[in-house]
Amino acid sequence: MRILLVEDNRDILANLADFLELKGYSVDCAQDGLSGLHLAATEHYDLIVLDVMLPGLDGYTLCKRLREDARRDTPVIMLTARDQLDDRLQGFRAGADDYLLKPFAMSELVARIEAVLRRAQGGGRRCLEVGDLAYDLDTLEVTRAGRLLKLNPVGLKLLAVLMQKSPHVLCRDVLEAALWGDNCPDSDSLRSHIHQLRQVIDKPFAHALLHTVHGVGYRLVEAADGV
Repeated sequence: MRILLVEDNRDILANLADFLELKGYSVDCAQDGLSGLHLAATEHYDLIVLDVMLPGLDGYTLCKRLREDARRDTPVIMLTARDQLDDRLQGFRAGADDYLLKPFAMSELVARIEAVLRRAQGGGRRCLEVGDLAYDLDTLEVTRAGRLLKLNPVGLKLLAVLMQKSPHVLCRDVLEAALWGDNCPDSDSLRSHIHQLRQVIDKPFAHALLHTVHGVGYRLVEAADGV
């Protein structure tokens, strides 16, 4: 799971990043609103932890622009020292999924992250479906038309990102960042894994689900008219 932290206090930011990485999350950081919005709108994240009081662009405006202008539905947890009801309502109206008051325990933040991610994946249900392709995120079983498919760990991660964002097109940079962060092995690695994924989920079946959008990226969709 990949998380974006947007917080202008360097000490808080460093502590949050270290703690979340120890919990197994991949973490990117921004210290102002404009940088945070740019990352949130151009990269793939599973969740955003967003401070309200930020230089350049406050958290409320960032969240609203992310929802309305960038059309991103990435879950957002807002952090703030403001404890008035009107402040919390403003956060929810801007598009936040949860609201955590400072100071807070790190364990509570992790619990809220886990709860928001569960809701984002459909409550307690952790199964992705596109057409006759299904991926159980708890058992890591992938099936198509009832047939069990075998994928390596990178293939599973790649499939999850494509299924979660279906039917949208994902550019190469977004997919590479979701798989490897800033440490992409080489320029052909993504293409190789896309090819391997196609061999497993598409080749044995009558029609393809994984499509190349030339010059843009890839998408997983049941019907791909016009591609």
